[in-house]
Amino acid sequence: MKDRIRQLMEAQHMTQQTFANFLGISPATLSGIFQGRTKPTLNTVDSIKSKFPNISLDWLMFGKGMMFVDEASADDSSSTPQESGMAGEQMLDFGDAEGNAGATSQQSGPMGNAFATNVRQQAKSPVHTDIVYKEKERRRITEIRVFYDDQTWESFVPKK
Repeated sequence: MKDRIRQLMEAQHMTQQTFANFLGISPATLSGIFQGRTKPTLNTVDSIKSKFPNISLDWLMFGKGMMFVDEASADDSSSTPQESGMAGEQMLDFGDAEGNAGATSQQSGPMGNAFATNVRQQAKSPVHTDIVYKEKERRRITEIRVFYDDQTWESFVPKK
């Protein structure tokens, strides 16, 4: 993935510093990715996608397909303008606020509906936890010291 980020940076004719500033990430973060010290985070991928909306996430993350998605094919595959930026991504519909189980799933793929149904079933089962309160041993005062401004002090010890 770091090689594809570097390829995108070079395709935009930017230096590491200007590319990092353009994405809104620190140059040290980008340097760490290129040096192999750190892996790209979700924030890095999200900032790349927000600055390059027509970049293919399949290409960026997995190296599949072309670097950029055609605007026309992205519009044809999506039904609303809001979804056009998410072409090729899987989506889950968790139903409305009341937990409507009859809502349709927007996820495609071999496990799409089964996965969404499994998520709904898991959400319905409540989580039970038992809280155990442990009593601490009662503490007793062993000594009280009072310090005075003339560099003296007194110690008070309770009678047993």
